[in-house]
Amino acid sequence: MTAIADVAQLRPKLLRRARRLAPSADEAEDMAQETILRLWQVMAGPEEVLRPEHYAMVLLHNLARARWRGRRPTEELTDDMAQTVPLAPSRIACTELLTAIKRLPEEQAAIMRLVMAGETSPRVLADRLGVPRGTVMSRLGRARARLREEMALEGSVAELL
Repeated sequence: MTAIADVAQLRPKLLRRARRLAPSADEAEDMAQETILRLWQVMAGPEEVLRPEHYAMVLLHNLARARWRGRRPTEELTDDMAQTVPLAPSRIACTELLTAIKRLPEEQAAIMRLVMAGETSPRVLADRLGVPRGTVMSRLGRARARLREEMALEGSVAELL
């Protein structure tokens, strides 16, 4: 199939494929005709099309995709549609917490730094600091109470500290 006139033989095959891709028979007919027209234009130009049938099928699928995209309903985005939570408030809260931890007495601040690094086992905290487990628990309790007071946290948020 090298002559432009032979492209017309592709029409039935293109129409069958277009009927599967289009929502209506009329739209399938339009897509098949537009595909043949574009194929003729390419073949009449300086470029050589080695596999016209394959090229036509790719053209048809691209046309179908363009039509699907054109039918997709869109709406204006508003601020209340934002899916991401703003980072600034949490970053400010973290900075305030780090500043409050720096103001703690050194033995309480050391425990809180270990907890921030991910260590939560009282036994491991006691081993790292070289103090009894009960001392770790009381220092940790006092540090948390002071942070809650300093940061004015109440209720369920305070339970995290």
